[in-house]
Amino acid sequence: MATRKIIAICQSGGEFVTNNDGLLSYNGGDAYAIDIDHETRLSEFKSEIAEMFNCNVDTMIIKYFLPGNKKTLITISKDKDLQRMVSFIGDANTVDVFVISEEGAARNTSNMPGSRSSRTTVSEAVVPVVAPIDAVVDAAQCIDQFEIDVVNEAPTLSVCSGANDDKHRKAAQQWENTITGVDQRFNSFSEFREALHKYSIAHGFAYRYKKNDSHRVTVKCKSQGCPWRIYASRLSTTQLICIKKMNTNHTCEGSAVKAGYRATRGWVGSIIKEKLKASPNYKPKDIADDIKREYGIQLNYSQAWRAKEIAREQLQGSYKEAYTQLPFFCEKIKETNPGSFAAFTTKEDSSFHRLFVSFHASISGFQQGCRPLLFLDRTPLNSKYQGELLAATAVDGDDGIFPVAFAVVDAENEDNWHWFLQELKLAVSTSEQITFVADFQNGLKMSLCEIFEKCYHGYCLRHLAEKLNKDLKGQFSHEARRFMINDFYAAAYASKLETFERSIENIKGISPEAYNWVIQSEPEHWANAFFDGARYNHLTSNFGQQFYSWVSEAHELPITQMIDVLRGKMMETIYTRRVESNQWVTKLTPSKEEMLQKETSVARSLQVLLSQGSTFEVRGESVDIVDIDHWDCSCKGWQLTGVPCCHAIAVFECVGRNPYDYCSRYFTVENYRLTYAESIHPVPNVDRPVQGELALAVTVTPPPTKRPPGRPKMKQVESIDLIKRQLQCSKCKGLGHNRKTCKNGIGIYIEAKCTSLSSSHLQPL
Repeated sequence: MATRKIIAICQSGGEFVTNNDGLLSYNGGDAYAIDIDHETRLSEFKSEIAEMFNCNVDTMIIKYFLPGNKKTLITISKDKDLQRMVSFIGDANTVDVFVISEEGAARNTSNMPGSRSSRTTVSEAVVPVVAPIDAVVDAAQCIDQFEIDVVNEAPTLSVCSGANDDKHRKAAQQWENTITGVDQRFNSFSEFREALHKYSIAHGFAYRYKKNDSHRVTVKCKSQGCPWRIYASRLSTTQLICIKKMNTNHTCEGSAVKAGYRATRGWVGSIIKEKLKASPNYKPKDIADDIKREYGIQLNYSQAWRAKEIAREQLQGSYKEAYTQLPFFCEKIKETNPGSFAAFTTKEDSSFHRLFVSFHASISGFQQGCRPLLFLDRTPLNSKYQGELLAATAVDGDDGIFPVAFAVVDAENEDNWHWFLQELKLAVSTSEQITFVADFQNGLKMSLCEIFEKCYHGYCLRHLAEKLNKDLKGQFSHEARRFMINDFYAAAYASKLETFERSIENIKGISPEAYNWVIQSEPEHWANAFFDGARYNHLTSNFGQQFYSWVSEAHELPITQMIDVLRGKMMETIYTRRVESNQWVTKLTPSKEEMLQKETSVARSLQVLLSQGSTFEVRGESVDIVDIDHWDCSCKGWQLTGVPCCHAIAVFECVGRNPYDYCSRYFTVENYRLTYAESIHPVPNVDRPVQGELALAVTVTPPPTKRPPGRPKMKQVESIDLIKRQLQCSKCKGLGHNRKTCKNGIGIYIEAKCTSLSSSHLQPL
């Protein structure tokens, strides 16, 4: 047993869970590795734990469960207790060891299971340690080189002698003098430990803490018998740390210890921090390659990823702290941008639930200059705590995106959409009938009718087409599905009833069941031929792609910083568009001016038959009736776009009217400037609230949902514009298999089945 070493996996940051059988288990947290055996002294064990987790050795209590007993804790108070623990493990796979502070033990003595020498609260445990008995490593190997992520199996350690290699030493030689000797001073023990860490890498040796507390630090070379040592303590009457003694001589193979050295995540994080700041998309694989090349240290992907997370938190701040700052942050938004809305809610356990933000400049711009048209959509957040971002975006007079309000919620569901729409109504508070373009699911249909009583709800054509495509999948060939989706789009954009009917008849020719699906999907909510609201020919809710691209750039930031990045983007956009519009000399915005000119050029080839009153007949490829007093044309182009169609312009030229007088007021440059008249102001000190202000705020903790392990799924939903070709059998012509796996001898019956769509796969909305 004396020659065998056990790898102890030290975890922190997780939580205790009481199982149904009354036993306790520890879930989650970060992991570090410590090697222990019969020769390990308790002081050494405590020192290594204190170094890893930055806790105080003097107030540390160590307890562990006996194998097979998850209710009674045994206290380790001396070296023999630690040796007994190693012996007690026997043939068990693991042993749970907990490091607890004295303060925590004193506060909650009643909640802990019985202990041989004292009673302590499990919830106060700082570091649980899991030591796999089967992780046996030869004493000559590098046990202490790197933190281990595997808990229940022996880890594989990579020993790198890179510090001896010239190219590696060249990268690390800048650290050779971070420790200069006796009388060198540091501002804190953490600064001293950081310098020592770099010094050991530059000189290629590993070390062990003999003493490591808030008053003194004693370190020796890890190689047995090597005389290298260093002792530092607080300089009397000051807060400075001073090196009091140091033996610089190494006898371990010319100062190069083959056992390697520890490269903690914190150290790697500090190394890559500046590079991550310059390149936010710095990949873990590139991090590992750079550390290997420059310092001779081998990292796996997981270690590099965690180091990146630490570096990102050092640069951006803590995710958890950002949630505690939400009350302060919302007040600052309303203080710096009067008239803005910023509200949040928490759950019963004080965990974050949802946050709504709408800046005064956005509200004013929508009310003063934008069409009463809002697009509702959502985008997932792949941050540490996941969630969804719901948004309401408008469209300005030049068909540019204009964000009005957005919210961060824990999930996209009926309750959160209902809450978002309630907050949105309070913010915009307009008497005009608003047209919404949004999905028809997740409770949006009912919530819109309930909250915005007189609104128009245009179903998002993209969501409808995706549902239709999903229902058709597996029933028809690629070509058949493509034809039906194209006909569905044609029916939606058709301005005349006869064109709509012709398009859906084409669908009926392929499948009567698909035709019934379209008829029962409430065309009055999505087809131009029937819709009463004013969508200005915008039929999909994903109009605000530019805004969602801003979200994708900032979603990995802590929540307050993410919101502030979006605020900055919106502030910059408002300013830029205001400056640009001041240079315009036309009456209409550029895009609408171009549209009017195109219609004018077509109008020159049309024939106008004069009539009494305001109604005229216009002949070209078709015959259309124009009523200039009611701004109406039988082609419906004028009503759908807000810009006079070629037929109306032909009439204006005959009767001497000005086409600009018949354009929607929302397209004028004057109205556009009203949209961007107000400014969004900076919100200073987002991450540095005054302590007094924060103390008075409501407590907000992070949501319980965290990002699942592994990389976020990047697969996009199958586009209805590019339907992937399905596998088709050349023998029976069936779908979903090929000739080799075909189980049908004759393909006639299969083809017959594929000519119609089963009603069981197509359901009304």
